[in-house]
Amino acid sequence: MTTSVTMIEKKKEMKSLSPFGIAKRKFLRNKLAMTSVVFLAIVIITSLLAPVLTSWLSPIEDITRVNISMMSLPPNGDLILGTDKSGRDVFARLLYGGRVSLLVGVSATVIVVLLGSTIGAIAGFFGGRIDSILMRITDFVLNFPFLVFVIVLSAIFRGKVDGIWILVGVIGLLSWGGGARLIRSKILAEKENEYILAAISIGCSPAKVILKHLIPNVVSTIIVQGTLLFAGMIVIESALSYLGFGVPQETPSWGNMLAYANEPDVLQGKPWMWMPPALVIVFTILSINFIGEGLKDAFNPKSLR
Repeated sequence: MTTSVTMIEKKKEMKSLSPFGIAKRKFLRNKLAMTSVVFLAIVIITSLLAPVLTSWLSPIEDITRVNISMMSLPPNGDLILGTDKSGRDVFARLLYGGRVSLLVGVSATVIVVLLGSTIGAIAGFFGGRIDSILMRITDFVLNFPFLVFVIVLSAIFRGKVDGIWILVGVIGLLSWGGGARLIRSKILAEKENEYILAAISIGCSPAKVILKHLIPNVVSTIIVQGTLLFAGMIVIESALSYLGFGVPQETPSWGNMLAYANEPDVLQGKPWMWMPPALVIVFTILSINFIGEGLKDAFNPKSLR
């Protein structure tokens, strides 16, 4: 009896809040999601403060210079995570690598979300010939040989322009197809509501209807999708850098650090070179996915806890 009364009181309390207020409350009560937020915040803050932290905790000033006298040193009192085969501090490169990997992930996610949301919203709202043309372009993007294109561009532009931004552009321009289809389906359902028909009937322009009425009502989907995409972008960067087609080798990133696992002697006898970036990648991806699932659950009107 007490439990049912408590549930009724919770439902009444939820009804008095706005949809975003309800989502915020449910998300804050999700312990796994909040723990993931704390972990991700620590990763981001330590990466941003890499110059300060490495000046305190690393005896090696230059993270790119080869130091023959300090090659392949295991962790010790001065070097928290030891050095790699070029004598560079693994801890310092881990922090600086986080800046690069997170930058690539965030930048590519922004491009994907903007492109996917814009194309999906236009296709869903106008329908007809415009929808057909945009969806055929989306099909082409979804079926485009992503890895081949990255390898070709990497070979063409290596050493000529900043390889990081080439990688961000390629990932962003070839990854928006799934998001566009998702937003299109949401817009198709949303535009049949009476408030949209009323806005059109009083002469609102298509741009105003899309930006002020449709997008705000599918923003929860965009937020959840963007969060989950962020994890995928970090995985893509790490995988491409591991294969040698991502971030330039001279630039520290988690994927470049993980590439040491290609060498049998390092994989078996020197785990301090590849284990730290591997663990950071795994736990960062897990935390982002847990946050995404928490947001998905929070914005779901049927999940009242």
